[in-house]
Amino acid sequence: MGENGAGKTTIVKLLTRLYDPDEGRITVDGIDLKDMRIEDIHAHIGVIFQDFIRYSLSARENIGVGRIDDQHDMERIEDAAERSPADQVIDKLPGGYDTQLGRLFNKGRDLSGGEWQKVAIARAYMRDADLIILDEPTAALDAKAEAEVFSWFKSLASGKTAVIISHRFSTVRMADRIPVLENGAILESGSHEQLLALRGRYAELFELQAAGYR
Repeated sequence: MGENGAGKTTIVKLLTRLYDPDEGRITVDGIDLKDMRIEDIHAHIGVIFQDFIRYSLSARENIGVGRIDDQHDMERIEDAAERSPADQVIDKLPGGYDTQLGRLFNKGRDLSGGEWQKVAIARAYMRDADLIILDEPTAALDAKAEAEVFSWFKSLASGKTAVIISHRFSTVRMADRIPVLENGAILESGSHEQLLALRGRYAELFELQAAGYR
C-alpha cells in the first residue's frame, strides 16, 4: 500500500512485464523475467487493474476471455462466476450468460461500475493463475459487496501467491506481509500488527482512516 504516485501500480506492471525495469532485475526462483517467454509469464498470472476493460461481448465471453484456451468451457465459466459475485449479476440479465453487455450494440445491456467490476473479478478467477494480482479491485463496490469479494478471494488465493493493492486498511490488513511504498521504494514492511507497533507511516495512515469511522 501507499499514497497515490508511490509506485504501486508500476510494480504490478513490472511483475507482469508490461514494463521492463530500467535497472536491476526481477527474478522467479533465480530466473530473470527477461529470460522467460512473455506468453509463459502471462499464462500463470491473473490480474485485475483499477482501469479494467469492459468488453462489448456477451456476459459469457466477458468471463471466458480470462482464459482464451477454455473460453467455450461453460462449466469453467459458470464456476468462475459462482466463485465471485458475478453470478448474482448474470442471474438478473434477460439472456443470462448470452446477454450482450455494453452500449456498443442496440440490444446491449449496460452494467453499473460495481457490476462490471464483479464480471472483471470473475474473469481473473477464470484464469486460475498461480499468481493473482488485484489492483484496487473493489474501488467501485460498496462495503457489503467488498466483504463478499474478499470472502471469495480468500478461498481462491489458498495455496497461491496473491498481491493486493489497496488504500483500504480493511483490505490490506488481511495480508501476511504489507510493503508500504513511498517514492518508489519500500519504506516499511511487515504484518498489520507489526506495522502498527512501529508507529511509522503505516500507523499514521491507519489512524487517519480510522478517525473517519469514529
